[in-house]
Amino acid sequence: MNRGTLQQTLLATVAQCGGKLALADSGGAKVTFGEALQKCVFLAGRLRNFWEGQKMVGILVPPSVGGALLNWTALLMGKVPVNLNYTLSPEGIASCIEQCGITDVVVSGKLMKKLNLELPVRTHVLEDLVLNPKLSEKLKVGMMTKLSSTDSLLKKLGGDQAKPDDLATVIFSSGSTGQPKGVMLSHRNIISNVEQVSDVYSFVLSDWMLGVLPFFHSFGFMATIAGPAVSGFGCAYHFNPMEAKVIGPMAGEFGVTIMIATPTFLQFYLRGIEPEQLHALRLVVVGAEKLPLRVADAFEKKFGCRPFEAYGCTECSPGVALNGPGQNRVGSIGRVLRDMQAKVVNPENGDELSPGQQGLLRVKGPNVMQGYLGMEEKTAEVLKDGWYDTGDIVRIDDDGYLWIEGRLSRFSKIGGEMVPHGNVEQTLNELAGDDGQVFAVTGVPDDKKGERLVVVHTADEQLLEQVLNDLKDASIPNLWKPRRDQFIAVSDLPYLGSGKLDLKGLQQIAQG
Repeated sequence: MNRGTLQQTLLATVAQCGGKLALADSGGAKVTFGEALQKCVFLAGRLRNFWEGQKMVGILVPPSVGGALLNWTALLMGKVPVNLNYTLSPEGIASCIEQCGITDVVVSGKLMKKLNLELPVRTHVLEDLVLNPKLSEKLKVGMMTKLSSTDSLLKKLGGDQAKPDDLATVIFSSGSTGQPKGVMLSHRNIISNVEQVSDVYSFVLSDWMLGVLPFFHSFGFMATIAGPAVSGFGCAYHFNPMEAKVIGPMAGEFGVTIMIATPTFLQFYLRGIEPEQLHALRLVVVGAEKLPLRVADAFEKKFGCRPFEAYGCTECSPGVALNGPGQNRVGSIGRVLRDMQAKVVNPENGDELSPGQQGLLRVKGPNVMQGYLGMEEKTAEVLKDGWYDTGDIVRIDDDGYLWIEGRLSRFSKIGGEMVPHGNVEQTLNELAGDDGQVFAVTGVPDDKKGERLVVVHTADEQLLEQVLNDLKDASIPNLWKPRRDQFIAVSDLPYLGSGKLDLKGLQQIAQG
């Protein structure tokens, strides 16, 4: 059987691992791969009329067994699942729905009630969809899954026509700097990325991954929906990545071996999870933001497992570069994945730079997106001859490790000099001596110097005074040192659902 699409790959994995426990969640749901397929066939029967004639179908469900099965069902039916970002504004969600031409969305009733959200299309509550299965439905599911060959089953469900380079999903970018864009990822993009990452981390069938990243996040989709389908490992889901009191016991119950997270989430686990609950942990991978050394050290000391820093972009499915066992250079974001090329160029003229020089990172490989949905001009701006312009300023050392120097959009040009927000942030947070992020830096226009820095923070007066006093002797240029009147206190820093700092929200705070 051809394993060129996600649905073909899933069926091949079910054939190999049918009796193996595949998915579980904090709500008590547990299914083997074989049971998962049966539930998908059942769901396909109930959704067929709702999704008839639609290419893209909407899903608004948090990380859970039900949410994963919905995505698998859509793929088996030949549909393109679009996991909607429920942390966006109602207008933002409506924009995503309109861009995809979605007319029906399957939702979590509990989540919709919690968000008090109304959508401008027909909604179907997942909890209601699975109620009261009829005997005829059960018999049909049993006959289809037990008596059909994998090719025949896929044909009956509708997913047999997809090709490897066809669209598999649309992931809307986080919108940290503006309106979200629909990133079009093919089956080849996603399967390639799972296999590229597995080359470094050696996934095995006995692995259990902690699934707390939302499905609308590219890492969440690739690792916790596609990952089990491609590699056959298990996944344990919980809808709130910061709820350590639930995640700890669940991780202990299923023997979680792999954790994918952000540094922010690790700080919650340091405070709320006991070492014995992560007794099986062998791999921790973090991305989305810089991994502070103090957080990595504290995590390793408590749980005996060193977090590895990785780097990705939604547009790359998302994995681009990884640190890992035997190839971990602390402070770097690792080496680019197999079958990927990377080059550093002058951001002004595109000329390639020598190793060690800072410049704009461009990458090329089988995991690079097809483009932005309905946005040909924006696609052309960042994708040229297969090379994707990441927007990140990096340098590559002589051993091929990438070092992030900052986001091109996270620099302020002050008096003609480029000042990196990330470096200033790092200095301030180190001076604060806190495991979490207390200070966040952005830039606003300034009549005299072009731009000026603004620091949004959650420090109390005593801590702020201490940091400002210590900042005078910090080893960064004086131009980079914000004055006291450039600090704005808030109760909480703005974050996106992906765990990234909300740069757009940060700037709105800074501009008043």
